[in-house]
Amino acid sequence: MDEKWQFATRAVQTGYTPGNGAPRITPIVQSTTFKYDDAQSVADLFDLKTPGFFYSRLANPTVEVLEKKIAALEGGVAAVAVSSGQTASALAILNVCTCGGHVVASAGLYGGTTALFGNTLKKMGVEVSFVPPAAKRETVLAACRDNTRAIFTETLSNPALVVADLEEFAAAANQIRVPLIVDNTFPSPFLCNPFEFGAAIVTHSSTKYLDGHATSVGGVVVEKGDFDWSSGKFPEFTEPDESYHGLIYTKNFAASPFSAKMRAQWIRDLGVPMSPFNAFLTQMGVETLHLRMPRHCQNALALAEYLAKHPKVGYVKYPFLPGDSQYELAKKYLRGGSGVLSFGVKGGKEAGKTVLNSLKLAAIAVHVADLRTCALHPASTTHRQLSDAELTAAGVAPDLIRVSVGLEDIVDIIADFEQALSRV
Repeated sequence: MDEKWQFATRAVQTGYTPGNGAPRITPIVQSTTFKYDDAQSVADLFDLKTPGFFYSRLANPTVEVLEKKIAALEGGVAAVAVSSGQTASALAILNVCTCGGHVVASAGLYGGTTALFGNTLKKMGVEVSFVPPAAKRETVLAACRDNTRAIFTETLSNPALVVADLEEFAAAANQIRVPLIVDNTFPSPFLCNPFEFGAAIVTHSSTKYLDGHATSVGGVVVEKGDFDWSSGKFPEFTEPDESYHGLIYTKNFAASPFSAKMRAQWIRDLGVPMSPFNAFLTQMGVETLHLRMPRHCQNALALAEYLAKHPKVGYVKYPFLPGDSQYELAKKYLRGGSGVLSFGVKGGKEAGKTVLNSLKLAAIAVHVADLRTCALHPASTTHRQLSDAELTAAGVAPDLIRVSVGLEDIVDIIADFEQALSRV
């Protein structure tokens, strides 16, 4: 990769360079295994002494193309592609926080992530304390403990659309020498690069904008590569790993110890890699990310402006809508507002249900961030596991409707919401 390449060129060109007479498009290596001529070659692969492929549970050539491409777009040194966005969030934490550890996380996370952090990780001995998504450094630090091993937030919360003050979260993480992990799913690398604001690790549900076509479930964890693991808080990085004959990640993989450890331990033991076919489809989606995201932003802003003026709409949340509470932070951290907005219909939950049931172009779907417009009532679906208090903390009002604005003509999108609102 040419270091001077712009985003669009990196999106199209990085990850795979065909040789003379090789396929122009990334091949799908749909193979579990790889053939070698001598036993020592395989032994060296198992011991992580040489790079390569021996079993697709750990690494695969097609999956590697996607990993290199996302690392290049985020500005990281390495990436690990996994089976889902939930897997990415879970392993990003477990890779640095063992049983008895503690994490500070934003309360505005996606409902599934909140359930993962508040329930499942707790059963594994990892406790999570939640702070407001708009928390400043002092609030984050007040929630930290001696055994805190990571701070986790979303760049843009789902579905409340609160913009995290990344520099504040990063300052807190830096003060106690733990990594800031940022879920950058909603902005995508096109609209924000959290590494520029102090993040050490970035995660994605690649199921969303990276894929962009609602075809492939997956996740990606990206490592910036400059975090100091030698504070004494992370001995698993600096002391010998006996499962690899005493290998030391910060020594043997000095450039990307976090990614090496995640792949060697967690992907190996839990068996949660991304499939080659999903990686192939996702990397094809990434090749048009720079074309899709501006249209998503343009359409979402236009719909937000329309809804904000509609007499039957009580409120609209979209970070790039002038007057929105997140507008100034959005301008600081984002290059666009992404394609998701939230709004409430006057008349409450029942009126909102009428609007949802009356949509024709926009589908009711448990998804966001693909090229087709869809809408959902989060409180009764994606966030239904949360208590009333947790819903309030996450900014999920009972009447909130989340809309993922697609790439259709904005005239038709607005017309669909106009006819649906007319039925209230």
